[in-house]
Amino acid sequence: MDESIVLALRALHLGDLLVAVPALRALRRAHPEHRIVLATPQAMAPLVEWTGAVDELLPTPDPAGLRWDRPPPDLVVNLHGTGPQSHRALDALAPRRRVGFRAPGWDGPAWSEIAARHPHERERWCALLEHHGVPADPTDLRLPTPAHVHGGRAGAPVLVHPGARFGAKRWPAPRFGELTAALDRAGRHVLLTGTVDERPLARSVARLAGLPGHRVLAGRTDLVQLCSLVAEAAVVISGDTGIAHLAAAFGTPSVTLFGPVDAAQWGPPPDGPHLALGDASVRRGDPFADDPDPALLAVGVDEVLRAVAAAQRLTREPVNEGSAGGTPPSSHRAGGRTGC
Repeated sequence: MDESIVLALRALHLGDLLVAVPALRALRRAHPEHRIVLATPQAMAPLVEWTGAVDELLPTPDPAGLRWDRPPPDLVVNLHGTGPQSHRALDALAPRRRVGFRAPGWDGPAWSEIAARHPHERERWCALLEHHGVPADPTDLRLPTPAHVHGGRAGAPVLVHPGARFGAKRWPAPRFGELTAALDRAGRHVLLTGTVDERPLARSVARLAGLPGHRVLAGRTDLVQLCSLVAEAAVVISGDTGIAHLAAAFGTPSVTLFGPVDAAQWGPPPDGPHLALGDASVRRGDPFADDPDPALLAVGVDEVLRAVAAAQRLTREPVNEGSAGGTPPSSHRAGGRTGC
């Protein structure tokens, strides 16, 4: 007898996966006897394991890269977008059942209806499942603390992450330099994080702040190491990018600078030690622009410094041990991407 499989598609980036964790855990609870397979990039493997909700990662860089050589899944769940590419990729597997937003052959709610009632991306994917009879809790987003990490310890580093995928979400490097210098003068141990591609930017910020080169960790950490850094940090300061979602997942105090996208849609949960900054009244709203959004430019260095102090005064909540979280290896006070 063939194994019953639930195949969920979320072939996107770090933050996109993290906002889908509550939906994945809902699928796990609703289908305890099924094998839960998640089609997502291979780089997400550590996080996929820590969710405690997935039995298998199917390496998938994007919907067009979905490859399936087994019998048709019992159920496919489109957590990727509203189609048509992602719907077509899942249709090609000839599944017995489909869960997703309304489209030809897909009996689901309209994206506009869900988005009108649920502002946050986490809530929207949970509402999709609710429509299909799967109870889901959008607050079930926390990940277990990595082994040997002790969050909130005295002298923990401040992580400053100046990069973002698009210029619209990148606060100017000189401001990050001024902010980093002020934190360093105050005796904070500042570390600069980022990807390999963001290493020149992080080095530039370090030079502007007068920090030694060894404080630049951009391009020198893998995902597991970055998770450990975030989980033990005193505070994480960044734009609206993946590391901000990691801070929310580990309950680490954070200050996130929002530009083209509203924190109400992509921001941290309102009940955690997180602050979101940005002036919505001047928002241009183009997340793919090359230059910083005016909503982001409206945030000054002094405002971020005040927010850092405020975020650290907020209580760091423990992980709910009863959640589906897995075991990792050895303001807005809170505050969708849709498509394909």
